Parts: sequence; C-alpha cells; structure tokens
Amino acid sequence: MIAVLRAISPLALLATVTLHVPAKSCDDLKKEIAEKLEAKGVKNYTIDIVANGDVKDGMKVIGSCDGGTKKLVYTRK
Repeated sequence: MIAVLRAISPLALLATVTLHVPAKSCDDLKKEIAEKLEAKGVKNYTIDIVANGDVKDGMKVIGSCDGGTKKLVYTRK
C-alpha cells in the first residue's frame, strides 16, 4: 500500500501544478496578428483593443490579451 502511494504521490503533485504563462500585452498580440494577416495578403482591416464589457454581438473577437481583461476585435473595411 505504501509503495502504491509513493508511486502515485509525484503524479498527483504534477497534476496539481499549474504553469505560469505571462499575459501577452494587447499591443504585442495586435502586432503579431497584423503581421500574420499582412503575410497572407489581407488588406483593408482594423484590429481594435476593446475592454471585455464593451464587446458587442456581431464583433469578431480574434484574441484575448492583458490577462483576459481585453479582447482584440477584427473589422473588415
């Protein structure tokens, strides 16, 4: 029984550990997405940084930033 607990304990510990991933800034994420869109030839668009509470139905959310407090919204011109 003790041998089983010793074998399971490290696995249980690993299962409860969460990795800390730093929140990406909105400006960095916006730049990264814009570069990808431009590389694909996408033109005539805007990417706006919007607070979570200001996101409306119909807005196309393409990213989350600043620790999930804001969204990046894509608009085709």
